[in-house]
Amino acid sequence: MRGAGLGGGHDEREQTLNQLLVEMDGFEANQGVILMAATNRPDVLDPALLRPGRFDRQVIVGRPDLAGRTQILKVHAKDKPLAKNVNFETLAKQTPGFTGADLANLLNEAALLAARKDKKTIGNVDIENSIDRVMAGPEKKSQVMTEEEKKIIAYHETGHALVGWALPHADPIHKVTIIPRGRALGYTQALPDREKYLSSKAELKDRLAMLMGGRVAEELIFADPTTGASNDIEKATDIARRMVMEFGMSDKLGPMLYGKGSNEVFLGRDYGRQQDYSDEVASSIDEEVRNLLNDAHVIAGKILKKFKKQMDAMVKELMEKETLNKNDVAEVFKTIKKVKISGTGKNLKLA
Repeated sequence: MRGAGLGGGHDEREQTLNQLLVEMDGFEANQGVILMAATNRPDVLDPALLRPGRFDRQVIVGRPDLAGRTQILKVHAKDKPLAKNVNFETLAKQTPGFTGADLANLLNEAALLAARKDKKTIGNVDIENSIDRVMAGPEKKSQVMTEEEKKIIAYHETGHALVGWALPHADPIHKVTIIPRGRALGYTQALPDREKYLSSKAELKDRLAMLMGGRVAEELIFADPTTGASNDIEKATDIARRMVMEFGMSDKLGPMLYGKGSNEVFLGRDYGRQQDYSDEVASSIDEEVRNLLNDAHVIAGKILKKFKKQMDAMVKELMEKETLNKNDVAEVFKTIKKVKISGTGKNLKLA
């Protein structure tokens, strides 16, 4: 985009763009020339490039859907000895949001894991482990934790899983583990059972409560929360702030966008927002974000207190097995029914 350089002027970026525009204007209608180009940053293109007669048709290539992931997996699996019971559609359901490169990497990792065990074929267990490696990082076998730390992590992950299981709009729990991977000391994997392109206010609120579940479980059992919830709090705060500032999901502030992105393309365009609202409104935004997070904290607390027996049973299973799949989780939580939430703040009730 022209005019985005420091101090303006005719730098090499602008000269290249100007020449490209001149060359594209040289095509005649009867020459039968079609010019194609690709970019992963359409937001920084100069408007002159996108006018009629130039790049006037845009084809958006997003992340593949369920059917797309299934076909991509089949392509990358052609030269690999997969076990007969590997189901591509089931595997595609476990990898929402994966790109083609992610899926190729997934099968390559699975092949490496199978080769290390001297196996002739790649089985479902290898692929499951490969998904964990791609999503959360390699397993840290050298990281030895004390029993007390394992217990804290087990309660933390159980808090996420139990709150997610009890809430009606949260994604189904797929896996819970207390084995350290990447930067995480353990993690709870919740995957949607279908392709989702939109999120409702109720779904986002349930996601906030689920993120708070780990921190609340530590508070209930040990009365002394650890630093393990820092990433959860970061994610929850980001979701809550976007609900208020971008999605218009605040009753107090209404359906309005607060804060515009900077127009400077190459000088930190994504660095921050321009404050186009008063300090009074900024204070209201902070208050609304705080209220959303506090409500999520209260909801998680009420759920964990109500189902403390099941929480203790889940922790016992995790301490023994370290990793539980969706069937194991369903067995432990089979007596838990979905809860209904009404009210906000001090009037918040659980049924």
